[in-house]
Amino acid sequence: MTHSARTLGPGAGSSATGKGLVRRRRRRWVRYGGLGAVLLVVGAVGTGWGLYAALDGNITPDDAAAAELARYEKERPTALVKDAQNILLIGSDSRSGDGNARYGRDSGTERSDTTILLHLSAGRRTATAVSLPRDLMVDVPACREPDGTRSEPVFAMFNHAFQKGGSACTIRTVEKLTNIRVDHHMVVDFHGFKDMVDAVDGVTVCLDEPINDKAAKLRLPAGRVTLDGEEALGYVRARKSLGNGSDTERMDRQQRFLGALVKKVQSNDVLLNPVKLFPVLDAATSSLTTDPDLASLRGLYELVRGLRDIPTERVQFLTVPRESYVYDANRDQLAEPEARRLFERLRKDAPVKVTEKAPKVSEHSHDEGAYEESEKGDGTPTFRGNTAAEGSCG
Repeated sequence: MTHSARTLGPGAGSSATGKGLVRRRRRRWVRYGGLGAVLLVVGAVGTGWGLYAALDGNITPDDAAAAELARYEKERPTALVKDAQNILLIGSDSRSGDGNARYGRDSGTERSDTTILLHLSAGRRTATAVSLPRDLMVDVPACREPDGTRSEPVFAMFNHAFQKGGSACTIRTVEKLTNIRVDHHMVVDFHGFKDMVDAVDGVTVCLDEPINDKAAKLRLPAGRVTLDGEEALGYVRARKSLGNGSDTERMDRQQRFLGALVKKVQSNDVLLNPVKLFPVLDAATSSLTTDPDLASLRGLYELVRGLRDIPTERVQFLTVPRESYVYDANRDQLAEPEARRLFERLRKDAPVKVTEKAPKVSEHSHDEGAYEESEKGDGTPTFRGNTAAEGSCG
């Protein structure tokens, strides 16, 4: 964008009519110019406040979850590192929202279709996103159900927690599983995800082969493809017709897509361009439910302020180390000691390295999420996963 040349007004420069007139014209010009600047500032503030109020009103505070978590405060993990943050991101599969009915019948319940524990290191040097499989077998505590009754503790699939007790039950399940304090949470539905992708003019992915998935209403050619919001949703949710049909492959695809989205936002300077930023913020906040501390633009700004300067190669994605559940090959269980090692390092804000190359596999785990010791000998484990730098076509 080119800058226009400065315009010289009356009284600027020498004049044949004398210095007094020049000074008077200068004073009038400064006075009028100052008044114009004030009007511009007032107008900008008025417009800015209107936009702020609109965006601020989009966010739904999750007051019920906050009250439920306060009830169990004494049993929740304590935070060990000041300034490090852990945010639970929950993708809801509710069909009851605006435009979501096309994805299936609304049964009156919803489950966590995608759940990610996002760890932001102190000083915001790195961001590590850990996918938690919906089929992972876990201990779900007694939770308050939507009708006010309380469920019994149960050993069940992870996404059962959200279905029974919403975000509060999911948070307590994650904290019990990981011993990591969840500082904040966000729940976003299908509609918000689609609008977010459309707001950045689509996200580019590379497909090894064509996709024709009737269930996901997705038909794409092989090669480099830019997905709009509708296509992106089908791409990250499709399961049986892509890859080997496993949830493992689906989560890896989700991680790569999120990495490409992060890269797109950073490369387009969205965070520094108000014209581009407003549609993104509007889309991101319209279908967003968060804990009360984040349920405002100020709260979200405080959270993302330190994220702008994290290099894409330090935005990492991985899936929690797991293996087939011993009693049902179609379910997962944590692979130990790998999972415990990962959770301990995140809780202590210790370094974790993620690489696309599969590390050596220990005798206790399968290759997804396995780790090996760092070749540097510093004890830093290396996990298989993705980074935002790898998250799009090269």
